[in-house]
Amino acid sequence: MNKVVAGPDAAIADIKDGATIMLGGFGLCGIPENCIAALVRKQVRELTCISNNAGVDDFGIGLMLAQRQVKKMISSYVGENAEFERQLLSGELQVELIPQGTLATRCLAAGYGMPAIFTPAGVGTEVGLGKEVRNFDGKDYLLEMAFDADFAIVKAWKGDTMGNLIYRATARNFNPLMAMAGKITIAEVEELVPAGELDPDAIHTPGIYVHRIFQGKDYEKRIEQRTVRSV
Repeated sequence: MNKVVAGPDAAIADIKDGATIMLGGFGLCGIPENCIAALVRKQVRELTCISNNAGVDDFGIGLMLAQRQVKKMISSYVGENAEFERQLLSGELQVELIPQGTLATRCLAAGYGMPAIFTPAGVGTEVGLGKEVRNFDGKDYLLEMAFDADFAIVKAWKGDTMGNLIYRATARNFNPLMAMAGKITIAEVEELVPAGELDPDAIHTPGIYVHRIFQGKDYEKRIEQRTVRSV
C-alpha cells in the first residue's frame, strides 16, 4: 500500500480543533518541523500536545504556542521557552509535567495496547497526587494511564512508500515510541525511497504503524544550546 501524501498540509488536513497530538523528537532534535509549520498555517486550535519538550520561542512547538493554538502541554522538559513560561504563569496554558521515563512508558503502553502501567517514579511527590498507589514486594508504584492520542506526528531520516522508517542518533528518542502510539501516525522524512530499498534489519518503525508519509524539506535542525570547548 502506497502511503505517500503530497506534503505536510495534506498530511495534517484532517487534524481539527481540540485534537490530541503526539509530536516526536528530543529537545529540538528530530522534531517534525514541516508538520508543525503546516499546523501553524492551518491555525487549528485547542490542541493537547504530548511531547518531550515545548520547543523554543521561535521554533518547534513554540511556534504554535505563540499563535495560542495549544490548550494543554504534556511534557517532561520545557526548556527555555519564555512564551511557554508566560502562558503557564498567567493560567492561559494547562501543563502536565511528568517524569521523562513515565512519558516514554505511557507512549509505549499505548503502542502495545496496554491500558496502564505501574511505575515507582513520582511516588510521594506532587506527580502522584490523586493517583492509585499499589504495593508490589514492599515497594509503592503509581498507576499511570496509557496515552490516548488522535495523531502521532514523527520525523525520520529515511522512509519508504510503505511507511517503514529509519531514525538517526538522538532522533530515535520518542519518535519510535510515538509512531506506535497514535491512532493515526504521520511521518515526515528527509529521504523517501521506493518500497524494498531499505535494509529490513535497519528499520526502526515498521510501516504497519504509519498511515501517511511524505518527504520534508528545508530542515533547520537547530541546536538548543551550542556548547564549545576552548582549545
